[in-house]
Amino acid sequence: MAYKILSLEAVAEYLHLTPEDIAHRVKHNEIPHEQRGQRVVFSKDAIDLWASQRLLRLPDQRLLEYHRKSTHDFREILPRQTLLPEMIQPGFIAPALRAKTKASVLRELVALAATTGHLSSAPDLMTSLEAREILCSTGMPGGFALPHPRVPDPYLFESSFIVLGRTLQPIHFGAPDAKPTDLFFLICCQDDRIHLHTMARICLMAQKTAILDQLRAATDAPAMHDSLLAAEEQALAETG
Repeated sequence: MAYKILSLEAVAEYLHLTPEDIAHRVKHNEIPHEQRGQRVVFSKDAIDLWASQRLLRLPDQRLLEYHRKSTHDFREILPRQTLLPEMIQPGFIAPALRAKTKASVLRELVALAATTGHLSSAPDLMTSLEAREILCSTGMPGGFALPHPRVPDPYLFESSFIVLGRTLQPIHFGAPDAKPTDLFFLICCQDDRIHLHTMARICLMAQKTAILDQLRAATDAPAMHDSLLAAEEQALAETG
């Protein structure tokens, strides 16, 4: 994949921040960047990784603000505000994963992704997921996780999709609250902006609705799927 370089202004637009905010972060070494003579530039891959880590740790209000901005940017390219009806089907959900370790749950999620028909290379996805988890766990407070490739790769997937796995017993996945995890949303996106927007959408649903409890109580994959679609509609209605 080509090594893509972004300007300060392009990074600000991509991350829904001001150029002044990016310049401040550069000054304090809070964002990955390179100095090329008098010019500051940014590696696209490094920014994608930084942005995904940042999104997973945004407090409620800042997550809501980011989600509103990214939703506004997508109105011209997305036919509907909802994402999940196009990205997940009941067949993409496994309600009884037997995994008991981080490595085994990632393997089961990759195997589930391979059944969708949208995955180009299961070994490459597994390698990228492991690399991402080494850098920083995608486990979240509340018992869910958002594993995803280290950087979005348009050649790894034939289209964007999500698979969801629920383990029979919670496992330690490195969540910041040190509690175990039992719900795993594997996010597989071709487009980097949709990747970040999808992460923000799921985090917002977890914050604004009872979706995590509903997924744990659901009896099967169709019931889990119905709960997801309803929770997305609810989150959008409540956040405007």
